[in-house]
Amino acid sequence: MFIDNIRIYCKAGDGGNGVVHFRREKYLPKGGPDGGDGGDGGDVILEVSPHTDNLKEFFYDPKLVAKPGGHGAGARKHGKNGKTRIAKIPPGTVIYKSSAMTVAEAVEMERSEEGIDLEPVADLTTYGEQFVICGGGKGGKGNWHYKSSVNRAPEEHTLGTEGGEGVYYFELRRIADAGMVGFPNAGKSTLVSQLSAATPKIAAYPFTTLQPMVGVVEFEGYKRCTVADIPGLIEGAHENRGLGHEFLRHITRCHILIFVIDMAGVDMRDPIEDLETLRKEVKMYDEDLAKFEWVVVANKMDLPESEENYKNFCARFPNLRIFPMAAGEGEGMEDFRDYLEETVGRRPENFSSKKEEESEQVESDLSEEEPDQAPQE
Repeated sequence: MFIDNIRIYCKAGDGGNGVVHFRREKYLPKGGPDGGDGGDGGDVILEVSPHTDNLKEFFYDPKLVAKPGGHGAGARKHGKNGKTRIAKIPPGTVIYKSSAMTVAEAVEMERSEEGIDLEPVADLTTYGEQFVICGGGKGGKGNWHYKSSVNRAPEEHTLGTEGGEGVYYFELRRIADAGMVGFPNAGKSTLVSQLSAATPKIAAYPFTTLQPMVGVVEFEGYKRCTVADIPGLIEGAHENRGLGHEFLRHITRCHILIFVIDMAGVDMRDPIEDLETLRKEVKMYDEDLAKFEWVVVANKMDLPESEENYKNFCARFPNLRIFPMAAGEGEGMEDFRDYLEETVGRRPENFSSKKEEESEQVESDLSEEEPDQAPQE
C-alpha cells in the first residue's frame, strides 16, 4: 500500500509540576523547603530517513504523542524528563499545520464548504534532517526556589506548561531528477524498466501504474540520476480527473520533464494533440512546473503507424528535442541515456536560470492560440 498524504495528530509531553515540600528529618525538624522541579515533557521530532519511501507507517496509527515529564519530589528531586518521540519520514515530505486543534475539528473543516486552512511549516528533503514539530512543555519549579530571608517557608510553586499540540498534514513529494508525464499506456513504465533496475508492473492496458515509482539510472564514473514514473494523465487532470492529478505533486521537484508520447496512436490517439493536451494540463496544474526544461520521447517507433505520425510530429514542433525509440524492444535508448548523463551533471541551481529561456521557443510552437484555450483539432 502506497500512502503519500495523511492527517496526523501530534501532542508533545506536558511538563511536570514543581512541588511544595519541606525537609523533615531527625534532628532537623525545620529543614526548610526542598520541593523539587518537574521534568520537561518530550518533544515530537520528525527525522528524514533513507529507510522509508512513503507514509504508510502512519496509516494505522495516525498520531504522534510524546511522554509527559514527571513531577518533582522532596529532597529537591527533579522529575524525570519525558521521552522524546522521533518519527521517521521519507525525504521530500512537506508538513502543513492545520488551524484545527483536534482531529474532530479537522474532519469538520474538511467537510465544510470553506475547507481546511493549512499553513506550510517545513519541507524536509535531506537524510538525517530533523524538525521539532511539537515542543515539550517545561517543568514547573519547586518551592525551594522561593525561599528568602523574609520567607523561610514558602509554599509557592509553579505548574508545568503544556506541550505543543495540533493537527498536521504530511504530503510526500518524491525527489527525482527527471519526471515522466504521459497518457495511460504510452510506455512510461516500460521506459523506466529499460533505463533502471526498477520493476514496475507492465501490461497492455491503461492505468497499469497506480502509484509513483522512482528508478535509478546508473552511468559510468559512478554518476546516476533518478527518474520518476507517475500514473498516466487524462484530459482534465488539472480538475482532479483520473489518477494522475493525485500524483502530479511528485514531479514538482524534478529538474527535467519527459513527455512520453505514443507515436503509433495505439489507442486511437493523435500524438500532436496528446502533447498539446499534456502541456496544457501541466501548466494548469502549476505554472512554474510548465517552465521546467522538457523533452519528448517518441515511443513505439517499431509499429508501422509511427513513421508517418513521427514525420507530422517533427514538422509541427521543429524546435523540440525528440528522442525516437521503441522502449519495449530496447531500441533507441542510447541517445536518451547520453542526454540524461549529460544533464544529470548539472547543479540544480543551473536549471532554474535556464528553464524559461530553453522552453520559450518550443512553447510558442505549442500554442498559437491563447494559453488558456484548449488545443484546436
